[in-house]
Amino acid sequence: MTKPLEVKQEVPVVTRTTSNSYFLKESATVKWSLITISFLYISLFLILPLISIFVTAFEKGWETYVASIVHPDALAAIKLTITVALIVVPLNAIFGIAAAWLITKFSFKGKNLLITLIDLPFAVSPVIAGLIFILLFGAQGLFGEWLFEHDIKIVFALPGIILATLFVTFPFIARELIPLMQTQGVTEEEASISLGASGLKTFLYVTLPNIKWGLLYGLILCNARAIGEFGAVSVVSGHIRGLTNTMPLHIEILYNEYQFTAALAVASIMSVLAIITIIIKNIVSWKAKDV
Repeated sequence: MTKPLEVKQEVPVVTRTTSNSYFLKESATVKWSLITISFLYISLFLILPLISIFVTAFEKGWETYVASIVHPDALAAIKLTITVALIVVPLNAIFGIAAAWLITKFSFKGKNLLITLIDLPFAVSPVIAGLIFILLFGAQGLFGEWLFEHDIKIVFALPGIILATLFVTFPFIARELIPLMQTQGVTEEEASISLGASGLKTFLYVTLPNIKWGLLYGLILCNARAIGEFGAVSVVSGHIRGLTNTMPLHIEILYNEYQFTAALAVASIMSVLAIITIIIKNIVSWKAKDV
């Protein structure tokens, strides 16, 4: 009998890395081309704009730079931005933990609807979000007459800015925690409760230590968005100098008035905050991988 012909199939050459991942072996030309494209893109759209911000901010000297920062309107904008972040981030932390706990630890009707609502700010334009609050709390809004009669100011005041910022930032922490807590499951919590621990103790000593790095990561992202939010805040703030202008709004006003050095001086502060945020985020990611 004749032996069947053996068909040889060419198998791609793979290399094994220390992380047990397999990658097709590509030529050095392809690898360095991808690296070059990536660095050119980052340099063009990230590094060069950052450099231009600091160069323009200091082009008229250190004294002009400091004068732009310590101007009363600039200080008021910085103070307002920090105030909003200090209020919004803790509130979002409470909501994010509660929502993630509810979605991952319990079964109930409407869970998918709740997840969809949490994702809603990602799909809605921040400007539309600001307009929603105007329609609700503005002078001609749904509750506008009642608020006016009771001398309660929401839009064109701090409460409106906080509400608008809350709307655009509340998914960040919940969205970081939900997949993490889904992966962890409920085994440890069930064991804790079966041993007699209360729900609060179970959360403090079992759940919270397991989600601390994900929570911190979400807090960092939420804080960065709260500081840099422009669209929704622009609609509800009223652009009142020294009162309702956050840092992004103050920068816009200075730029529109052709005060480029002053605008970029304030922008440099936001850039420094962004760089610090990225560094902290990378540290948190590094720490989380080691756990």
